[in-house]
Formats: sequence, C-alpha cells, structure tokens
Amino acid sequence: MSLKLRLTILSFLQFFVWGAWLTTLGTYGFAYKQWSGAEFGAVFSTLGIASIFMPALMGIVADKWINAEKLYGSLHILYGITLFMLAKTNDPTTFFWILLVGMCFYMPTLSLSNSISYKLLKDSKYDVVKVFPPIRVWGTIGFIVAMWVTNIFSDEQSFSEFGKNIGINIADFFGNSLNANQFYFAGIIAVLLGVFAFFLPKCPPPRLISKDATLSQKLGLDAFKLFGERKMAMFFVFSMFLGAALQLTNMYGDTFLKDFGNVEAFKNSAVVQYSTIIISISQISETLFILAIPFFLYKFGIKKVMLISMIAWVLRFGFFSFGAPEGFGLVLIILSNIIYGMAFDFFNISGSLFVETTTDSKIRSSAQGVFMMMTNGFGAILGSSISGWLITNYFTSSIGEKMWSDIWFYFAAYALVIAILFGLFFRHKHSVADVEKITH
Repeated sequence: MSLKLRLTILSFLQFFVWGAWLTTLGTYGFAYKQWSGAEFGAVFSTLGIASIFMPALMGIVADKWINAEKLYGSLHILYGITLFMLAKTNDPTTFFWILLVGMCFYMPTLSLSNSISYKLLKDSKYDVVKVFPPIRVWGTIGFIVAMWVTNIFSDEQSFSEFGKNIGINIADFFGNSLNANQFYFAGIIAVLLGVFAFFLPKCPPPRLISKDATLSQKLGLDAFKLFGERKMAMFFVFSMFLGAALQLTNMYGDTFLKDFGNVEAFKNSAVVQYSTIIISISQISETLFILAIPFFLYKFGIKKVMLISMIAWVLRFGFFSFGAPEGFGLVLIILSNIIYGMAFDFFNISGSLFVETTTDSKIRSSAQGVFMMMTNGFGAILGSSISGWLITNYFTSSIGEKMWSDIWFYFAAYALVIAILFGLFFRHKHSVADVEKITH
C-alpha cells in the first residue's frame, strides 16, 4: 500500500470518528435529551477544555519521547472506548465528564495527524503544499460519510424508513436508543483507526535538544515562547476568536434546521428530514475549497487567505439568519453550507501551514499543538459557554422556542468585527518562498 493511500485512509477515518456525532450532538442534547442551553453549552465545552492542554502536551510527547504514530494510535483506541460509554449515559453531568475524557484522547490527534502526514511526506520528498490538500480532502469525505450514516441510521426523523429499521435493530442489539447509534459507529471505527496507525511508517521523536538544554527546552515548552513574537501572538489570538465561530456552527447548525419541525407547515419539510445531509453540504464544499488552497496560498498569501475565511464566516451566519425551509430562504441555507467550505478550510489549513513555515523544526509538533489549543481549546470554550448563556437568557422565548434568526445575525456581526480587526492588526507579508519552504 502506497504512502499516499495510507495517509488518505488515515485522514478519512480521522474525521469519520468525529463527524458521526459532532454536528448532531446539539440535536441529541436539545431535542432528544431535553437538556437546557447551559447544560448543553457545558457538554460542548469539553472540546475546548481538552484542547487547552492536551494537543500541546501530546505534541511535546511526540517531539521528545514517543513515536507519533504509536501515540496517535493509542489515543484513538482510548477515545473509542469512551464513545461506547457515552451511548449508555443519560445524566448531563456524567455525560460531560465522560466526553471530557474522550476529548482529551481525541483532540490531540487532530494536530498529530497533521504532523505525521507532513513528516512522512517530507521524508518521501513530496511537495507538501501540493500533495497534502488532496489527502486532507478525504478527511472531509470521511466527515460527510459519517454524517450521512448518522442521518440514515441514528435519526428518528430520518427520511429513510429502511435506515431507521436497521438503526432500530442496531440499537436493540446494544440495548440502547436509536439516537445513540452515532456513538457506536464512531467508537468502532476509532478503535480500528488506532490499530491501523500502528502499521504506519515510523515517526520517531526528533530529539534535537542538546544535553545542556534548559528545563524549558527539555519539556518542550519553547513553543509557548512564540507568544512573545508579535506576529505569532496576534495569529494565536485571532485563531481563538475564529475558533469560537467554528464551534457555533458545529453546535447549532443541525439543531437550527431540526427546529423548523416545530412549525406545523414545515414539520415534514426536507430541511427537517434531511437536516444532517443538508448540513453535510458544508463538508462537501470543503472538498472543493481544500483543492483550491495551494492556488490561493501562492497567489494571495497566508494573511489574505485567512481574511477571506473570516469574511466567509460572516456570510455563513448571515445567510442562516435569513434562511427558511422554502423559497429564497432555502437557497440561502444551501449557500450558507456552500460558503462554509471556504470559511473552515481557508483558515484551518492555511493556519496549520503558517505554523509549519514559521516555527523551528525542534518545536513544530508543539507549535501545532498550541495552534489547536487556541482554536479548538480557548476558542471552543468561548463559543460554547458564552453562546449557550446568551441563547438561554436572551434568545429563547417564554415557551422555549429559540430565536434563530436573531442568533445567527449576532453571530454574523461577531465574525465581521473579528475580520475587520484581523485586517487591521495582523501583519504578514506574502512571500512565495515562505510557502515553498514547506516542501524542504
């Protein structure tokens, strides 16, 4: 099996085990479990809490002591075990703690998968800028496939009676509810991915630190010194604020569409029955925009690509604000999902490559971990906790209905402010040579 095929499988499964439940967790918590906005906000904040320290910590471990592929595989097996436990949990507090442990295992694998792919591709003399995006596309495809599987086999409002019947049989086998199937799907594949990772080419720790290195260097804490550089500090801060926007989409997108089912005229509409599949258009668009990243990076540079991403977030939320199950409102929902590909990929992939080109090889895995810490750590906490509190206190009617149009409008305004500030304060001069350094 060729290296590119093995990394493609890795990418596909990496995001399958997340996509099976991430975008439907809001529906699971709000609609099925009937948790409050505050309770659900706490549950979703587990992604952020785990990302504050685990990616950076595991990056240090991969830089100093353990082969990255072995560490990656072990984390996925442990993550899969926690997903089996989640399916059996009804109490939101217990669910919170189990998911927090699961996220401590999963979140570091996002940056580790990048580090493994970059190293193996470089070792084989591939042009990473050109070769990595097509491999990463399969991660998006894995996310899409997982969402479709969940919509068909783990959704009481699924459009497919055949899928619901199979899902019920699966649920009966595990002695659980239909909605919990999503955790079993993700858990089984996570364990298989963990085993698969042990058969990847070796990625030993660089061990480039000299014997007379300082304690900070030996512990791999030098990556945090990047905050002392103005440009890197600004990059990490804006990564946090944009990470908050990403979590808003993951938390509420599917729930937003499902809530149209509370209106009698829209009860059996396509956006309700096909909600997860419609949201998956976001991931489908990623496959196109990922492939466009090399062109945009070479043509416009990292700063402009990230700024384009931020403007795309404004449109993502703004289109949702005026969305509806029919007519022009439906067109806006579709457009919102299409623009998501640019919003997500242009920042996350270009941001990862920015870290790759501007940090020393001795701390590169650690630096990637810090990037993930800011986006999926502090950003996720910011997005989940504050949005949950605001929705509960200001955007929920007296009868419990959520004011989705207002919610998305304010999210759009937030993204616009971040984009303006980023354009004004982040300084980075475009250089084709900087991008080409990724290949060396």
